[in-house]
Amino acid sequence: MLDSFFGSENLINLIKAFGYLGVWSVVFAETGLLIGFFLPGDSLLFLSGFLASQGFFNILVLSIGIFVAGVIGDNTGYVFGKKTGPMIFKREDSLFFNKKNLIKAQNFYNKYGALTIVLARFIPVIRTFAPIVAGVGEMEYKKFLVFNIFGGFLWAFSITFAGYYLPTIFPDAEKYLTLIIFLIIFVSLIPPGLQFLKELKKP
Repeated sequence: MLDSFFGSENLINLIKAFGYLGVWSVVFAETGLLIGFFLPGDSLLFLSGFLASQGFFNILVLSIGIFVAGVIGDNTGYVFGKKTGPMIFKREDSLFFNKKNLIKAQNFYNKYGALTIVLARFIPVIRTFAPIVAGVGEMEYKKFLVFNIFGGFLWAFSITFAGYYLPTIFPDAEKYLTLIIFLIIFVSLIPPGLQFLKELKKP
């Protein structure tokens, strides 16, 4: 049942149904809107790259669009954080907002500084809230933009092209797509998982 619900076939059908604009919209929502933290960014990019290898997408158009959507999304988050300022930490929890996620992103930002904008691209939840925290912390915009573009480029092209070249490296990869997606999700959850364990050990 789990396989049928989260299976790669269902995700692939959704990607095919919504096409380029669907993929780019999800990327923007995940990186630029508070409600996007639960969206499947990494697996979406990987499967979109895989579909490009099957001729459904043009890999360059797809990747460039993802890059642009990601950069605009992070800029949106930054502007939102800068306008709301520290007041956002006083916002009440809701279905689409949990203060704990914002605090996690802030702790990550405090630890890695501007590099957070690059590293966060590869970590679910942190990816959504990191640019907001950068805005709240009033990171210099030029500095933010440089890291935003660099991180967006790495994320958009590395994961998408990994999916694109998968069939070349593993000819039977299509049979194991669901397993690969679960592996991507598992690996991406390791950093926040370790952070959670670290928090539990604190007195």
